[in-house]
Amino acid sequence: MSQITLIRHGQANSAARDESGYDSLSPLGQRQSEWLGEYWDATDEAFDRVYAGALTRHQQTAQAMQAARFGEIVTDPRLNEVAYFDLSIRMHEQYSLPMPTSRDEFIDHLPLVFAAWQDGKIEGACESFQAFQSRVSDVLSEIAAGEGRALVVTSGGLIAMAVRVAMGLELGAFSRLALTIMNTSVHQLHPVGDGLTLTQFNAVPHLARPGRHHARTFI
Repeated sequence: MSQITLIRHGQANSAARDESGYDSLSPLGQRQSEWLGEYWDATDEAFDRVYAGALTRHQQTAQAMQAARFGEIVTDPRLNEVAYFDLSIRMHEQYSLPMPTSRDEFIDHLPLVFAAWQDGKIEGACESFQAFQSRVSDVLSEIAAGEGRALVVTSGGLIAMAVRVAMGLELGAFSRLALTIMNTSVHQLHPVGDGLTLTQFNAVPHLARPGRHHARTFI
């Protein structure tokens, strides 16, 4: 079983109100990704395999990081984010739950959406909670079974689910965890016994310099 390093994509179009509009890096997201790649250059970090989700923001982040220097980037749609905009819109239509317009509102909104989603109360959702959890578990297992250190560029919801799968988190902890994951943050899962264990969470060493603190973004 191999170590897996998970990277959340750079800041995307946070002003968007649908999936397609969100799926592109902002100028800051591009720079965050470049800074992470430069940090790894300076520290001689290396990986044996590289994976990325199929979403535009995943691919743009991997390119800006110059992840291809570690090997061919394997694109796997199972690393794509949950369609949160779709879930939110359906919650709004079916239960009149107001759409969030600020981070504070989003903090209250996300746990309500995830609870309804887990309980199968969102009609017409493009993917069930259980299907999302299963695809994350499956892709992690396959990547962990490969040889050498793996780098994975993906999204915050998937990273939170990966931690839930590895550590057995209940829904409340999973929801709170998803709210804290920063853009281009670094997370590591290491093999311990027969499974993977979280050994690093939400690290942003490339944003530690004075003048970069503004780039520690969540949305």
